[in-house]
Amino acid sequence: MASKLQLTRRIKTAQNISKTTKAMQMIAASRLKKAQEAALTARPYVEKLLEVTGRLTKGVEKALLPVYMKDAKQNGKTLFIVVAPDKGLCGGLVTNLAREILQQSSAQDSFVTIGKKIESPVARMTKNLVASFPFGTTLPKYDVVYPISKIIDEQFVSGNVDKVVLISTHFVNMFIQKSHVTNLLPIVPQETDQNGKKIEQKFEFQLFEPDLESILPDLLKRYMEMALYQEILESYLSEQSARMIAMQNATTNAKDIIEDLKLEYNKKRQAEITSQILDITGGMTANN
Repeated sequence: MASKLQLTRRIKTAQNISKTTKAMQMIAASRLKKAQEAALTARPYVEKLLEVTGRLTKGVEKALLPVYMKDAKQNGKTLFIVVAPDKGLCGGLVTNLAREILQQSSAQDSFVTIGKKIESPVARMTKNLVASFPFGTTLPKYDVVYPISKIIDEQFVSGNVDKVVLISTHFVNMFIQKSHVTNLLPIVPQETDQNGKKIEQKFEFQLFEPDLESILPDLLKRYMEMALYQEILESYLSEQSARMIAMQNATTNAKDIIEDLKLEYNKKRQAEITSQILDITGGMTANN
């Protein structure tokens, strides 16, 4: 059995852990609101970009469609962009992403990782790790998408890969974050709007300068970058939510352990006091 000194040390250790996890919970909670505002605000913009793209492409001949929309099946290879946090202590978020990678990918596919926690698992799974970027610990800025979009252009436009797929984590609510797979390239325009109505051509009598064929490439590149940035924001939001809940549970468990250790300590202390009283009583009886 543990001695009183050992129990005291365990209680102190559990108390220190409880303070640390409580602080991490508060930090995640403070970041959560800004992350939620950023992610939820960007969602309608990305959806509208895809809807506008769908309307515009109806007025362009198939042969003149930009390269981002051409479904050229040549080698069957896919470039996966995987978004994960730089730090752990966020529940099963990274484990779920690794499981999704195993289900979606094959040996010939290549990867770009965003986040240190997913870099090592991907490197162990495959040798085709094209690049790795840190995710950071603060709200991501839009600048982070530029080097990644450059790699996407190099891989997709040159024909090294046929598809570009994003694997990230989406925020459902405070307690649920799900792994999410998004087909980024080639871009497939929406056939229906947010209300489920079929999108019809409405540009017959509108003039575009210089022309639709010149506008579409820049519009599609903007959509690709915004879709990537949206997934990064979703992952950051999911990370903060998962870490807040994980640290809340850790704090509760630490407090439960402290109570159990204190109970055991008090029992041992009471047993020692009782033993001492019995010794004193026995000595007095012997003297009499």
